Amino acid sequence: MKIVKKVDDVRKEVKKARKEGKTIGFVPTMGALHNGHLSLIKASISECAFTVVSIFVNPIQFNDPADYKKYPRDNERDINLLKKEDVDLLFIPETEEMYKERAETYVEVRGLSDVLEGKFRPGHFKGVCTVVCKLFNIVQPDKAYFGWKDAQQLIVIRKMVKDLNIPVEIVGCPTIRENDGLAASSRNVFIKEDDREKALSLYNSLKKIEDMVLKEGIKDTSILLEEGKSIIAKYTDVELQYLEIVDFENLSPVRKIESKVLVLGAIKLPYVRLIDNIIINV
Repeated sequence: MKIVKKVDDVRKEVKKARKEGKTIGFVPTMGALHNGHLSLIKASISECAFTVVSIFVNPIQFNDPADYKKYPRDNERDINLLKKEDVDLLFIPETEEMYKERAETYVEVRGLSDVLEGKFRPGHFKGVCTVVCKLFNIVQPDKAYFGWKDAQQLIVIRKMVKDLNIPVEIVGCPTIRENDGLAASSRNVFIKEDDREKALSLYNSLKKIEDMVLKEGIKDTSILLEEGKSIIAKYTDVELQYLEIVDFENLSPVRKIESKVLVLGAIKLPYVRLIDNIIINV
């Protein structure tokens, strides 16, 4: 695995791989790698002859500077993991490499970015789209891999790629979960063992809604959401930020489930915020 820190070096290595007729797969990450990331990397390696991974904690997608500072970072551990996976190229840029002095250009997907996570994290998707667009321009991959765990992010990026005619296929990969069902996330390292049950309340809520739809045939989302919220409400120090059932394509609220939908939620423990979702296809 080759490790580079400069944009020009990425382009040089990718150009060389293209001359050899290799397809380019790309997995953008912010490091603190877990099994979810590794599943994306394995998918890229299985489908593409040359896999590029980036590690960059993107400052402009954090609306809370304190959250940016405390985001977990362990490049040495991440590098060792990536070597074991036989990644071809690792791009670890400094902030100054990604955002030159007085950089003032941003990419924003209106509408899809303003709901759900967008309500609670103003500017988040603007930062995500800007850095992902830059990374696509730097790497110019054939395929890029994202997890459905961040469903809204995946849908927003697909819309950006479509609207801007970026020639890359966005591949969505299934959410990877820990043994108890908690969605794999870099932030899980912050969860105290005594609070594990509280952290799982969102997933349990989503599963209850899924069971009500698929096993009991309940399609009225007001009934489903009320039941889901009651599970989280049992924990007085868990703040439910949102729990919604939305259209799979445009993220608009659904009153009655008649096709594929996303059930998405976010909760906040006193020291960590968690998101999760389930896809229901009827």
